[in-house]
Amino acid sequence: MHIISVNRGKAAPLFVSESGVTQSVISGIRKQPVDGAVQVGKLGIEGDEQADLTVHGGLEKAVYLYPHEHYAFWEDTLLNVVKKPTLLAPGAMGENLTTLGITENDLWVGDRLKIGEVILEVTEPRAPCYKFAARMGFRHAVKNMLQSGFTGVYLKVKQQGSMEAKANITLLPGPREVSIADINGRRLKGRQRDLFA
Repeated sequence: MHIISVNRGKAAPLFVSESGVTQSVISGIRKQPVDGAVQVGKLGIEGDEQADLTVHGGLEKAVYLYPHEHYAFWEDTLLNVVKKPTLLAPGAMGENLTTLGITENDLWVGDRLKIGEVILEVTEPRAPCYKFAARMGFRHAVKNMLQSGFTGVYLKVKQQGSMEAKANITLLPGPREVSIADINGRRLKGRQRDLFA
């Protein structure tokens, strides 16, 4: 298990189309890989921004991790929907950490990830919003994320420090009472009517 890329971005305009009307909203979803070590504080990656702290960021959602294993799913989905080959770069899901070797099925709320001197604690899976659909370029992207369970996870910073790409991840199991996969399953079941309408 290791980090492929550490990513950050500034809040900037994102164009969202709804019912034929396009409007600009501020979003921090566009993330770019960082070269070298970066500091991780209580509120996340140094230099990273979130636009709406009610749904992203803050102490409980300071860092967003997304497994690189799911990138092929999104590239195939984009090929089928947009009808053109798309190679997604790390950070494309809006994540701070693009990882390899650990997915939602491996993680439970309260598990800790040790990355060098940094310790991060799993808090919950992502609940995607309309900004994710706008970023991906098609309106059913939220539905695809929920149905697949490929949500990634939010992390709380338990121990601050620096980290960088290629660093190993050590999984430190927590109480193992609620799994990320179970939360995703309950969310999907609760939204079945909306998803298949």
